[in-house]
Parts: sequence; structure tokens; C-alpha cells
Amino acid sequence: MAGILAWFWNERFWLPHNVTWADLKNTEEATFPQAEDLYLAFPLAFFIFMVRLVFERFIAKPCALGLNIQANGPQKAQPNAILEKVFTAITKHPDEKRLEGLSKQLDWDVRSIQRWFRQRRNQEKPSTLTRFCESMWRFTFYLYVFTYGVRFLKKTPWLWNTKQCWYNYPYQPLTPDLHYYYILELSFYWSLMFSQFTDIKRKDFVIMFLHHLATISLITFSYVNNMARVGTLVMCLHDAADALLEAAKMANYAKFQKLCDLMFVMFAIVFITTRLGIFPLWVLNTTLFESWEIVGPYPSWWVFNLLLLLIQVLNCFWSYLIIKIACKAISKGKAGKWNPLHVSKDDRSDIESSSDEEDSVLPAKNPHNPTTNTNGTSGTNGYLTGGPCAEEH
Repeated sequence: MAGILAWFWNERFWLPHNVTWADLKNTEEATFPQAEDLYLAFPLAFFIFMVRLVFERFIAKPCALGLNIQANGPQKAQPNAILEKVFTAITKHPDEKRLEGLSKQLDWDVRSIQRWFRQRRNQEKPSTLTRFCESMWRFTFYLYVFTYGVRFLKKTPWLWNTKQCWYNYPYQPLTPDLHYYYILELSFYWSLMFSQFTDIKRKDFVIMFLHHLATISLITFSYVNNMARVGTLVMCLHDAADALLEAAKMANYAKFQKLCDLMFVMFAIVFITTRLGIFPLWVLNTTLFESWEIVGPYPSWWVFNLLLLLIQVLNCFWSYLIIKIACKAISKGKAGKWNPLHVSKDDRSDIESSSDEEDSVLPAKNPHNPTTNTNGTSGTNGYLTGGPCAEEH
């Protein structure tokens, strides 16, 4: 074990040339990030999860009820032992051949069987009240942590001159405010990593798992090798749009359509500006080029930048979905009087992923695209493969 630990904490991987772990030990004059500090994130993640449960029950739920958001779930499918066995043991989405077989066996028409499976899938979806409470918790945390990050960073020299992230690196002391900011963000993402398995199930589960894993790895990497200054820029920049997304979802669940549209447009503008503009031109520029010039590359530097580039790939993917929805909304609006703040429900639902999809065959009176996802949330620390203002079925 000692050999494994010595290999893992190899100074030539983690630190620049001629720097050792002994050089970064805490002294009376200065405190530096220590790897064991990160253990604090696990009990704090559990505490954040417990705070969330209390918040959703005693704050978010009364707010939802005050907005007339009911806890009623979707219509339940009528009991049927044969269909239930197929649903639980074989498939939740029977193909045409299986539908025809079940139709002959039960003497039901195919449309009725499709409707039963749709209703049975919807039974497993959370109510609008549950969605509202989850979004209100995320909105509150994102708003708090972003506000804290802005207040902290505006007092730092590296916000205004990113080269300050690398001067005298890695001998940059750790301040209490910076330590608190890091541990809070890391704890929150650990809580998201674990609660993802119990929260609303989304189609982008794998993408979000990858996102959380990359974020946790980035925070951990930048803390251990004391890239904390540039790490605070990354965290604050990526928190900028998340509160707006959750606000749009809450407005949608409360049926405040105009507010939902406005929040979504604001979210889209902030997201694309920060993720496709400021992040690559400001942050990636300093981590790739300014740090190369001032400090020079070393193994963990390469890993850190690869993780940042992975985050940027995800940013491009999510931005593509937003831009695609905006283009669809504009093109549809040309057919009539277009309100620039109105993103149609059909379009918005393309951005918000769900725990399930509607069947490909729906009654003709449904004006929406039958293959469009409309339930659930998705995101960027967020959650973003479906529109926050999508209609709930």
C-alpha cells in the first residue's frame, strides 16, 4: 500500500519541476491546500443532502402549494396481470409484434395497449410538485454559491488579470474564503453524484454522470496541486446560468408562461455567452497558454487541461441543443406574428429530457410532436437536454 501511495502521489506528476510536497507543507506564515482537506467534502455532502430534504419539505413544498401546484400524479393504468408482467419483466416499450400478440391474447385493440403502457410508464414519473421542489432547491443553492463566488472573486487580483493565477505558482497561500468556496462546491457535486441515482430519472443520465465526474475530478485536481485560483474562475463561470434554468422550470411548473419564456431566453443568452465565449477565450486561454509561458507544462497540467477541454465539449453539445431550439422557434414564428420571447412548448421540450418518452402513436388531437420529450429536467450542473418550459403530460 505504501508503494501504491508513493506512486500515486509522485511529485513529478502532480507538481512542477523542482517542487516537492515538503515545499507545500503548512507553516505559521502560510497555509497551502492539503489533499486530506478533501475528506471533509463527504460528511458535508451528506449534510447538504439532508438540508435539501428539509428544504424541499418545509420551504419548497409550502411555496408550491401556495402557487396551486398539486401533488397529484399521472393517471394510473388499470390493473392487468399480463401487461404488468410484460412491463416489469420484459419491456416497457413493446414493439409492434409484441403489441399484436398482446392484442390477440387480451382481446384489446393495439391503441388501448399502447395507452396502458404509456400510463404505466407515467406512473413512475414524479409529480409536478416533486419537480418544483427539486428545481427550487437547485435554484436556491446555485443562486447562493454564484453570489458568493462573485463577491469573493471581485476582491481578488486574478479576476482582473488572469496571469496572477500563475505568478509565484504553486507557492500561493490558501485563504479561508477560497477553502470554503472549494469545499462547498466539491461537497455539492458529490451530493449530486449520489442523489442522481434517487432523483428524477433522465435520458441524459450517462452524460450528467460524466459531467459530475469530470467536475469532481477538476475540483480535486486543481485543489491538490494548488491551481485553486483558476479553479475559482471555472466554478463561478459555470454557475452563472444554472439559477436561471431552474427559475425557468419553476415558472413553468407554476404555469407562469411569460416568465418562463423570459427566464429561458435569459438562460440561453447567459449560457452561450459564458460557455462558448468567456470560458474558452478567458479561462482556457490562461490555463493553456499563459500557464505554459509562466510555469510550463508538467503531467498533471496536461490532465487538468484535458478535463477542462472535456467540459468544453459538453458545453458545446448543450449549446448546440439550445441554438437548435432557438432556430426552430424563430422559423415557426415566421409563419405568423412572432413574439421573440415565446419559445413554443414543442421546441422547449427538445431541451428537457425525461424519464420516459410518449409513445410514437398518440391521439390525433395532441398537437405536439409525439417523439418529443416533455417530462423531467436536464442540465448543466446543470441540466440541459430538454427545455425547462416543456409542457408536462
